[in-house]
Amino acid sequence: MATAAATLDPWGRRLLVRTLVTVATAAALLLGGLGYAVYSAVGSTTTRPGAADAAAVAQALPPGSVRRDAIAAAPMLAVPPEASRSGTPSTRQIPTITLPAAVQVGPAGVATGFPQTPEGAVAQLAAIETTVLQNMSIERAHQVHDGWATPGAGSAESWELTGNVAAFLSSGAGQYADTIRGAVVATPVAAQIKGVDGDEWVLACVLLDIKARLATQARIAYGHCERMQWTPQEGGRWLLGPGTEPARAPSTWPGTDLAVQAGWKTVTLGVDQ
Repeated sequence: MATAAATLDPWGRRLLVRTLVTVATAAALLLGGLGYAVYSAVGSTTTRPGAADAAAVAQALPPGSVRRDAIAAAPMLAVPPEASRSGTPSTRQIPTITLPAAVQVGPAGVATGFPQTPEGAVAQLAAIETTVLQNMSIERAHQVHDGWATPGAGSAESWELTGNVAAFLSSGAGQYADTIRGAVVATPVAAQIKGVDGDEWVLACVLLDIKARLATQARIAYGHCERMQWTPQEGGRWLLGPGTEPARAPSTWPGTDLAVQAGWKTVTLGVDQ
């Protein structure tokens, strides 16, 4: 979370430019390229050497900051940019993960009330992400970060999701931001629990299906991970935890063999609590 904003290239500007939606007088409206963090390994669809072993070793370490940092740093599957835009549905039976339902609204209008479980941490991250990405507003991203980040979790300015919104607004689509903002829908379609440390810390990852529908539709998959830290304050809730940013999550088309290989489990929603 502490990576300097200057070192980031959120969403991958080249990918943003490629994902265009033609509306009315052929105005260029951008949705895509979500997940800059994934695309440093363009052209590769293989796991980095030792990735699975690194994750297992990290999970086996004694509780504490070393274990958490190792879990966060363990590499994930590297996939090419096109993996986020299309794919052939898998014929396998895909694993599922059931996420609890929200029971209330918390700071910055983010859904909350999730239990102190790994699945609860994933559900809270999904609620944070969808709130930011469906608004496409720097001010809104700051409000969400300020309401949901622990001390040491980095600044709102350096947060990956804020950078994504900033890249969108500066890409040329910013002039259509108000139009797109109401047309963007971000839906959690898959998730994975990369690691845990006791019952108060989870490395949660969510794969979002993001659609922008105006005269036509653009669609892209976006994988994102965060350190999630439980706090007993305000009745207890999951927050964005302190520490360096986790290894980049694979943005894969949901329901594909590549998504399964990357560790994604299809999201199912539990009943209201």
